Amino acid sequence: MSDINKIIDPANLVYAKPELINDTPMHYCPGCSHGVAHKLIAEVIDEMGLKAETIAVAPVGCAVFAYNYMDVDWQEAAHGRAPAVATAIKRLNPEKLVFTYQGDGDLAAIGTGETIHAANRGENIAIIFINNGIYGMTGGQMSPTTLENMKTSTTPNGRNISANGYPLKILDLLAILPGVCLATRQSVHTAGAVKKAKKMIRQAFENSMANKGTSIVEIVSTCNAGWKMTPDGANKWMVENMFPEYPMGDLKNE
Repeated sequence: MSDINKIIDPANLVYAKPELINDTPMHYCPGCSHGVAHKLIAEVIDEMGLKAETIAVAPVGCAVFAYNYMDVDWQEAAHGRAPAVATAIKRLNPEKLVFTYQGDGDLAAIGTGETIHAANRGENIAIIFINNGIYGMTGGQMSPTTLENMKTSTTPNGRNISANGYPLKILDLLAILPGVCLATRQSVHTAGAVKKAKKMIRQAFENSMANKGTSIVEIVSTCNAGWKMTPDGANKWMVENMFPEYPMGDLKNE
């Protein structure tokens, strides 16, 4: 057997691309957390055997092109309206796995009302929430989760609390609602963090299939392009600055 055949022999396989991730080249910036999150979602759906039973909802923002990369059924929603669209889909198809994939500007600003009321009703959907503290796609503007003193294109001197208000801890607000069965905050910047995030995504999907209520998995992420940092520098900045404001772990798990 040649050396190359030994490498690709299934007995020697260490890692393979998830079957649900197609061959479309991703548009994300180098170092972006979205690609890792996509991989975990695809792996979980495949491992649960739910490819044919999944309906995902993507809104506007960097998350909008997720349907190009994951081979499941997708519905696109207007900016911020993914939880409302997912509500209708799940109520009409209660046997399906229904989840949304949203950024912080989409979920915590434009879609605050849809998010809170879907969660308060206990809709049986899962919400994957990518929180990088900025509007990444549209020019790096301040978002609701932008940190105090954090520089963005609309706060060049840093977010000022007296002018711009406090960072919105939307997961903390959602966790107190009786319709929410899971509210957890994770990240994907290390191998250990990836393993934990995958575990919680799977639990969120299992909750949706069991009709337990609304599950939210927040993934604190980087936007090195918007933050004007290298990928490695963005990871370090996230740990030192984002994690104290948005600490890892479960806020609610029932």
